[in-house]
Amino acid sequence: MLDGRVTLRQPARGYRAGLDAALLAAACDARAGERVIEAGCGAGAALLAAAVRRPETLFVGIERDPRALALALENIATNGMAGQVEAYEGNVAVRFSGLGLKPFDAAMANPPFFDDAGAIRGPAAERRGAWMADDGLEAWIGFLTKAVREGGSITLIHRADRLADILALLAPKAGSCQVLSVLPFADQPAKRVLVRAIKTGKAPLRLLPPLILHDREGGKHTAEAEAILRGETGLGWR
Repeated sequence: MLDGRVTLRQPARGYRAGLDAALLAAACDARAGERVIEAGCGAGAALLAAAVRRPETLFVGIERDPRALALALENIATNGMAGQVEAYEGNVAVRFSGLGLKPFDAAMANPPFFDDAGAIRGPAAERRGAWMADDGLEAWIGFLTKAVREGGSITLIHRADRLADILALLAPKAGSCQVLSVLPFADQPAKRVLVRAIKTGKAPLRLLPPLILHDREGGKHTAEAEAILRGETGLGWR
């Protein structure tokens, strides 16, 4: 990842991090000295990529799957980031207070995309934890809002068709929402959205110019997307 600045060991079978993790890492805008928690960090793709982008920020990952957690710990060590990044066993279905951690300045997540097992075929057993939110999107957003201090930020990436649900679930505890749509091509609808909110924020909703991933000229990515994926720039919230 990030032109080789992050080396990631992932399962040979099962869920493998990709574009969503890279975009989530690029969306993290925590400042130097702040603490960031990622819920469901998996093998550590977004966690480590965000930490490399922000070397003076401290990161903690929470993961319920012991095999994924073991990989995350291995990847933290392999990348020489044990002084900046930590990972612990944890589950969003359990109250944040049960982790024994003080509130963070920022929280981020790439929650499982489905909470209705009848909505999709599969997934394979080894991918189920990454695809199915057993306790629903509500549990994830509830955990994220509890995990940050007042004025702290919450950033997540999810399916575009769940945007209304995301905003509704954030509304009781967080506001000042900004939404960045991610389009495969300029002439196609968004498949992903990045949402950033502030706990107890009061500013009105802002819809930002979209990120377009590909063009029709034969390049793999647009220049903007390529720069983001290489770590040359971030997804600045404006």
